[in-house]
Amino acid sequence: MNFKQRSLEKELLDGEGIPYDAIRENMVELEFINRYLGGHQITISGLKKLYSNQTTLHVCEIGCGGGDNLAAIARWCGQKKISLQVTGIDWKDSCIWVAENKVWLNQKATWICSDYRHVVFADPPDIIFSSLFCHHFREEDLVAQLRWMHKHSRVGFFINDLHRHWLAYFSIKTLTALFSKSYLVKNDAPLSVARGFLKPEWEALLQQAGIRKASIQWKWAFRHLITAPKSLGA
Repeated sequence: MNFKQRSLEKELLDGEGIPYDAIRENMVELEFINRYLGGHQITISGLKKLYSNQTTLHVCEIGCGGGDNLAAIARWCGQKKISLQVTGIDWKDSCIWVAENKVWLNQKATWICSDYRHVVFADPPDIIFSSLFCHHFREEDLVAQLRWMHKHSRVGFFINDLHRHWLAYFSIKTLTALFSKSYLVKNDAPLSVARGFLKPEWEALLQQAGIRKASIQWKWAFRHLITAPKSLGA
């Protein structure tokens, strides 16, 4: 593997015709990885950077998958007595079916099965975010995605995604080979790292998108948190 350049190999999850049981098993294992390798903590950190003591909050995730990040946000908002509305968008109906069964979100969520670019908000979200979503895209598509997130959020957006690094690649490849039961996770988890971005690449993408100021923080384990408050954007 040449980690100086992103892999352009497509992940299995990006294909069509995947059985629902395989999607569900993949989502369950991704939730475990997010919970115990710090992914949810990074999502909450991004939320905190944009949250400014509102008593009500509307949060939207694009590429929401099985909804585990939104469930983590719902738990945090519940502890803080924040009235939360969430919107989850994913183009795979099987992912939406998994998300609809999240206990923490039963009364708080709107699920939309669609390409996020086709969604029109009657009431724009305060915060839009994505987690482990951006690395699925080509650079030119991602520039348009950054602009979309900036345009459609009231307060700003954040991104929680992978840092491309050899140690992260071989670590997750070994862990999933030993412990994962999902063929999707075994194939896609290390490939996701190979498709991830380095900090200079994020800086270039944000510049191309016209977002003049944003913070890019390295987070354990091998992730970046990109935060772009609307007041600091283009």
